[in-house]
Amino acid sequence: MATPGNLGSSVLASKTKTKKKHFVAQKVKLFRASDPLLSVLMWGVNHSINELSHVQIPVMLMPDDFKAYSKIKVDNHLFNKENMPSHFKFKEYCPMVFRNLRERFGIDDQDFQNSLTRSAPLPNDSQARSGARFHTSYDKRYIIKTITSEDVAEMHNILKKYHQAKELPTLKDNDFINEGQKIYIDDNNKKAFLEKLKKDVEFLAQLKLMDYSLLVGIHDVERAEQEEVECEENDGEEEGESDGTHPVGTPPDSPGNTLNSSPPLAPGEFDPNIDVYGIKCHENSPRKEVYFMAIIDILTHYDAKKKAAHAAKTVKHGAGAEISTVNPEQYSKRFLDFIGHILT
Repeated sequence: MATPGNLGSSVLASKTKTKKKHFVAQKVKLFRASDPLLSVLMWGVNHSINELSHVQIPVMLMPDDFKAYSKIKVDNHLFNKENMPSHFKFKEYCPMVFRNLRERFGIDDQDFQNSLTRSAPLPNDSQARSGARFHTSYDKRYIIKTITSEDVAEMHNILKKYHQAKELPTLKDNDFINEGQKIYIDDNNKKAFLEKLKKDVEFLAQLKLMDYSLLVGIHDVERAEQEEVECEENDGEEEGESDGTHPVGTPPDSPGNTLNSSPPLAPGEFDPNIDVYGIKCHENSPRKEVYFMAIIDILTHYDAKKKAAHAAKTVKHGAGAEISTVNPEQYSKRFLDFIGHILT
């Protein structure tokens, strides 16, 4: 039989065991962007890459990989509602195929994730004829373009053939002929570039695709050198005005810690392991430039609608007129002739 003293000890022990503990809530990574759609994109890319990191890389892609998709539905209640919708769906098409393409292009998944999630993508004032919106990743490595459901369907139609046929990335296009500009590359680079471009264009013609363009990115070396000097001068002034405080370091769980470090390069120089598609101008160029070129807008199929438009314009303007809507073979020839004229 328990004595009063023992009973008191038992009550005290019971209270000690059931004492409420306070736990520190786990940090949740938030994706903040002015546009809710971008917040969802950042969330989705982060989720996708994290999921893929747990999936073993297959020896080879199977036919089902080109039909596969991953879809997740998210329901939030009073969480980050200023930046993200409370309810949204994220769907990724052919995740294994696109991971394989990134691997072929030398793109590390972690770097890809950081580029698109470390900070919100930046809006781009450019707008396609179709009304598509453009954004640029904060580190300027990627361009994000919205596409229609029809474009998604067309990508599904060509993806398997594209993946099988290409060991190198496709090339891109942007018309600057009205500015009177030229692309100044030496004969060896010109020959190699045109050979690759011809193979790409022939491939697109076989798929009955047309209306693509050549996107030309021009890196102005002299301007970059001047901007670097100004940046160093500004940094020197800021260090001189420092109040002795030190910047807060990157937290351990920040994506910034996983970025690959590399030695700084002078303007006009590039790492051939990263910028494998950069082409330097030739020695006699009026300006010191580096070119990055590739084909864009490759999802327009020469279907019945395009054929009808071609027939109508032919009747209106005549068979010998310069008609924009032509069959893929004619378009590819006209495209290559045009590019040949702007290379010098």
